[in-house]
This record gives sequence, C-alpha cells and structure tokens, in this order.
Amino acid sequence: MKRTFIAIIAALTALVSCGPKDGEYTFRLLTTNDVHGHYFDSLYVSDRTANSLLSVSWYVDSIRVADGAENVILLDDGDCLQGDNAAYYYNYVDTVSKHLFARMMEYIGYDAVIVGNHDIETGHPVYDRLVKTMDVPFLAANAIRNDNGQAYFQEYVTLKRHGLKITIIGFTNPNIKSWLSPLLWEGMEFKSLESFAQETVDRIVAQEKSDVVIVAAHIGTGEGDGSQLESQGLDLFKSLKGVDFVVCAHDHRPVVHQDEDICLINAGSHCRNLGCGTVKVTVKGGKVVSKELSADLLALDKKKVDEEMKALFRPEYEAVKAFTLKEVGELKSDLRTRDAYRGMSDYINLIHTLSLSCAPAQISFAAPLTFNGFVKAGTLVYNDLFTIYPFENQLFVVKMTGKEIKDYMEASYDSWINTIGRGQDHVLKIVNAADPRTGQKRWSFENRSYNFDSTGGMIYDVDVTKPMGERVIIKSLADGSAFDPAQTYNVAMTSYRASGGGGLMAAAGIDTDKIGERVVEYYPEIRNILYDYLVENGSIDPAKTGDKAVIGEWKFVPEKKAEAALDRDMALLFPRR
Repeated sequence: MKRTFIAIIAALTALVSCGPKDGEYTFRLLTTNDVHGHYFDSLYVSDRTANSLLSVSWYVDSIRVADGAENVILLDDGDCLQGDNAAYYYNYVDTVSKHLFARMMEYIGYDAVIVGNHDIETGHPVYDRLVKTMDVPFLAANAIRNDNGQAYFQEYVTLKRHGLKITIIGFTNPNIKSWLSPLLWEGMEFKSLESFAQETVDRIVAQEKSDVVIVAAHIGTGEGDGSQLESQGLDLFKSLKGVDFVVCAHDHRPVVHQDEDICLINAGSHCRNLGCGTVKVTVKGGKVVSKELSADLLALDKKKVDEEMKALFRPEYEAVKAFTLKEVGELKSDLRTRDAYRGMSDYINLIHTLSLSCAPAQISFAAPLTFNGFVKAGTLVYNDLFTIYPFENQLFVVKMTGKEIKDYMEASYDSWINTIGRGQDHVLKIVNAADPRTGQKRWSFENRSYNFDSTGGMIYDVDVTKPMGERVIIKSLADGSAFDPAQTYNVAMTSYRASGGGGLMAAAGIDTDKIGERVVEYYPEIRNILYDYLVENGSIDPAKTGDKAVIGEWKFVPEKKAEAALDRDMALLFPRR
C-alpha cells in the first residue's frame, strides 16, 4: 500500500508541476551499491543476522517520511545479482518467477539501478531478463551494441520533481573485458569513461534540459590520476562539467569527496551504509540560479528492518533457505582457505583436481577465492559450496607454451611473496595498515589473495631466497615426464583469469583480447563442476583430491628458512583471539 502511495505522489507532482515555481527546493539523493545479493537479513544456516535490503528499506522510508517522498531520489550503483544464495537462486534455479531483486527494487521504490560488472557476469539470460521485467531503469550508457552502435541498456532516466528535471546517467565498469568471458557480454563493448562520460553528459543534458545531474558509474573511486581504467571515480569528480553528483562503487570502500560544485559518493558495499547527498536548488524567474551541495554516509543498523517487506518476501526467503540447506555430500576433513598461502593445501588440491578432470587439461592454475574461508568436516549442504567456490567463474582450457606458463607462475608468486634475506624477514607480502573499507588497522596482504595462483599437474619448488624470474624451479609434470618451455600445454583456469583478471596472463605475454584463439574447451561454472563431483563421488576426501600423481607437488624452499618465516607471517595475518 505505502509503495502505491509513493508512486501516486510522484505521479501527481510530475503532472501538476509543468515548470518550477520560484523558491527553494531541497532534494536528498540516497545511494546503495555492491549489494551482492544481500537481499535478506539472514545467513540461512545460523541465527546471525546480516546487513540487507530490508534495512535499506527501513531507512529510506524514514527519510521519505521526514523529507517528503517527492524530495528523495534513490539509486543503486550496481553489482546486485551476484554474491549470495538468494541472487544465485533467482539467477539460475528459479528462472520462471520474476527475479527477486527486481521485485525488491520495485517495492523499495528505487529510481534507477546501474549495471555492475558482476551483473554482467551472470550472463545474458539473467540480465536480459531483468531488463525486460524490472519496472526500474537498468542503466549503462557505455555498454555499446556491436551491430548498431547504440547503447545496449538504457542510458539515463529523468525524474520530474516540483517541475525540476533530475537526470541520472548510468555507466558500467569499462574494464569488464579484462575479467569476464566474451560469451557473457556477447554483442557489446564497453567504452572508457575518460572522454565518453563528458560527451554523454553534454548530449543528454542538452536534450533533457536537466536542472540536477547525477552520474552513477560502477567504477572504483581510484586515485584521480587517470591510471586505473576500472576506478575512474575521482577522475570524473575532478573533470566532469555540468554534473552535481558522481556516484561510484566497485571497490567496496566507503568514501565521500566534496568540492564547491560537485560531490562524490561511494557507499561501500553489502548494505552497510547509505550514501546521502543533499542538493538545495534556488529558482528565480522560473530558472535555477544556484545550488548548494553536500554529501555524507549513513551507517545502517542491520537490526532495523522493514518488517512489512520481510513478511511480504517470506515465501521467497523460505525457498532460498530450503535450497541452501539441501544436502549435497560429505566432507572428510576441514577445509581452510588460509592454508593455501603457505603451500599445498586440501582446499587448492580440490580445485586442481576438479580442473584437471576437465579434458584436455594437463596443467591447472588456482587461487584461494576467500581470504579466510572455513568449511567444517561433516555433511555438506549447498551453502558450503558457496564458501568453497563463491564466484560464478567458468572453467576454460587454454593453450600456453611452457615458457608462458613459467612466466605466469613467476608473476603469480611475485604478487604473493618477498625475497627473504638482506633485512627482509617477511616471506609473504604483507603490510600493517588500515583497511580502507573499515579503517581498522591490521596485517593484510599488499595484493589480492584471489590472484595467488599455484599450479596443479606439475612438480616444482619456489625458492624464497631468489628474485622474480628465478624463483620457480620446475622439475617435471605430475606424471614424471619432462616439462618443455617450447612445448604447448592445455591449461585449465577460470574465465576471470583467461580474460585477463589479475594481470597474470599479461605478465606471460598473452593478449587476452584474442583469448578465443587459445581456448580449446569451455566448461560451465566451477561450482557446478564441484556439485557434479559430489553427485558422482558422494564426498570430498583429501586422500583422493590430494593424489600427487594427478595434481603434482610443490613447496617453498629452502624449507627450514621458509617455514620459519611463514609461521611468523601467518601468526600476524591470523592472530589467535
């Protein structure tokens, strides 16, 4: 009922107000981003609560009551469709019902949603379905069709409030091709925002005669120096003309920046904060003569939820929970992703085993995809598969020469370890600094651990006393046959890695724009391969997934020196509490 009331108010405002009357008008811009499937406040498998869209709805309603619904603009800046069981269920399991995310956006009363890179990752059937069925604009002006040069998604939406025109222009991340298989974004390309954003703003504002302009882009905040294609937020903040707000996302780092005539808002991720911008517009003689801007972040209390919304979507929650708790097999011993940082581990052995089972793979690359994931031995439910493999990465088998493989391995370990000795005691590349997402000081990796690939199907050592280029000592393939730098091998890796994610393929001298010429086989999502393995084998047994005749063997050397340094570094990364 209340959503209908809001819609009626907005519609009446648009009809009655043919143009702005003289006076002052204050609008509140509210933003979310990187929700990553946090639709419900439950984790499904425990009594713990989570930040969710239920809390977003509670806070948005409160602000609408205080400020007037017609004075509130609400948008989401992308990465909505991946990251949690609820998103997965309505992406791939229940494909008949209207997508849960679409229904929730409509219920809360969002004015626009921006396309994120993880939304593209779900594939054409998912995001095309959302475009067709969601009664909220899904925006990405820089996703350009190959057949006619037009935008694949809607470019913008203009809201009319009190006779004033408020335009939201959306852009997705221009670096998508570096992470995702071309199969997922077939038929389009992604423009960098460096000049394209200003050109698009100028065209649309001239056409719409906009009074307030919001650029919402699923990009990281960045450094503002033009160096990061995926993080151009500060670049836009510093360069865009005729824009009041830049809303960015992607890096999960909450921040606001404010200048005299423009504000930047990044609300972080997972419904922990609500981005809050305010614009005070003064109209004289029927024209806007001045604007005052401000921006802030509002921390959300996950316990304050919209109970009406929670009750309405209870059947969907129960469907997701039942799927989540479905028993899928047995785990013979605990799995810890942290074990992967110090050498061979049951966790990475499992991923290598799965990858090498996909013909014609001879070698595999795999990294820990959660920093400190844990799955307890015992009966596995489907939810555990999200801990073991949280992303919807496909598996590709790619042709690489032995030299390219060696160069790739050297680059991977260089992102992960130091050369110890000569005053360097840390074998792992770690730093004691404030987490940019939380502000809390702690030891963490300098680089992203999901790029720390080890290699399966080979026997090799990694010498921690040697510099990059000399660390990896390859002895043979897993079956004992010689490894030849000049020979071509079939290498299993994620679609993310094959598309350029992490920069390891570039370090090997491989042009990922032409990766299709090297792919010899495509496989489905790796989590599906894991599920099929459990259906066939009934359990995950390290005695089987750790078969060195299949996955090979590797270690850090010299062992005594490496082990001592690893013990120290792991104690810093994972202190006992």
